[in-house]
Amino acid sequence: MSSSHFPWASLGIPKLQKLFFEHTFKNNESLKLADWVLCNSAYELDPETFDTEPKIRPIGPLLGRLSNQLSTNSRPEDSICLEWLDQQPPQSVIYVAFGTIAVLNQTEFEELALGLELCNRPFLWAVRSDITENLKDAYPDGFEERVGSRGLMTSWSPQKKVLEHPSIACFLSHCGWNSVLEALSNGIPLLCWPTFADQFMNESYICNVWKIGLRLDRDHGKIITRQEIKNKVEELLSNEMYKANALVLKVKLINTIKETGSSYNNLKGFVEWVKE
Repeated sequence: MSSSHFPWASLGIPKLQKLFFEHTFKNNESLKLADWVLCNSAYELDPETFDTEPKIRPIGPLLGRLSNQLSTNSRPEDSICLEWLDQQPPQSVIYVAFGTIAVLNQTEFEELALGLELCNRPFLWAVRSDITENLKDAYPDGFEERVGSRGLMTSWSPQKKVLEHPSIACFLSHCGWNSVLEALSNGIPLLCWPTFADQFMNESYICNVWKIGLRLDRDHGKIITRQEIKNKVEELLSNEMYKANALVLKVKLINTIKETGSSYNNLKGFVEWVKE
């Protein structure tokens, strides 16, 4: 792990770095007062770390509980995304989403669009209205016409349902923890484009520990280029190891929340402790 990738260090703005560091330090001090610390993870994902701090009890993966409650009424985009996915071949679609906070500058946005075009594969891209400035004019000239029905850009996607769909081949992600857990729980390999906070550490686990994905490297101008995107997509999807490793983790996560699984037992133990 690079010290430049510590959550507070990757924010870039010194004032924010200081505030984030102080917040993290205070949280760590507060944890000493707790009898139990529950977290949305699984022992099988990081056994060495959980063994060093037995107070922290993983009870995950917890997937989309709140978002499912908030979206009881399906959005029109839900059916559009899923119907479009139904028309694509199995394990063919590149899914692209950057969560609810991460933003791209104009150059990054254009390179991503052109990279997806170069891949010559079907792609589903969740494009928030605030992901970049002047979104209406952000796409490269002629991009939408050239990709045609091969690409679907939508302002919203039901991510949990999307990642469960058999047509998804890989997930180009900002590596937020919720997105990582959703990908792991469905055996989907990842292409990593972290932007701040814990996302760089998540990327390290994805690429170096679990070996279920690849990082997108920046050039000397600190840009992830269209050719880099194309190359890494081809490398990820041509090497069966990444998908195989992702499927192994999927099975482990399914088992951990079953009765007698580690997360199940942790939650059960916590409930029993509360009742005492």
